[in-house]
Amino acid sequence: MTKTVTEIEKIVKQLAEKINAPSYLLPTFSSPIGDATPNIEVDNLGLYNYVISERGNEYERKLTSELDDLLYWIFSSVTFSMACDYELKNRIEEKDCRRIIFAKQEELLGILDKKWEEKERKEHQSILENSPFDDLAGLRATYCGELRAKGLSESEIDKLAYEKYPE
Repeated sequence: MTKTVTEIEKIVKQLAEKINAPSYLLPTFSSPIGDATPNIEVDNLGLYNYVISERGNEYERKLTSELDDLLYWIFSSVTFSMACDYELKNRIEEKDCRRIIFAKQEELLGILDKKWEEKERKEHQSILENSPFDDLAGLRATYCGELRAKGLSESEIDKLAYEKYPE
């Protein structure tokens, strides 16, 4: 049986409490505010809609008949934001920030649903196949900024930065 938007909102708030998710990270329900905050709708066919729009332009709409899919989409986004905030407060300069972000996001999702944790872990593994961890990227970027301030050319900057902080 399809849940109403009100019922979904209640479930989302209960789950959010389990991980102390700030209310400003939660989606809106049937009333988009147009600032790219996800909005949850249930259409005439009983499909759950996860919609992202900004200033009247729709950028993303995902549809599902499965409440579990919708809840995963919601909390994948919420936990990613929470994990990014956590990483900022616990940054390790010589580590790829995604190491902390991915681990924290998986941990938070695991509190809510072990299947969501595993699903997100697979998403992260897929990302890392194409873009592996680069623990020196942050240091390299800072060094590039210092070299840029000295007026070096971009080719010189790249050469020096990758010599000092190789991939």
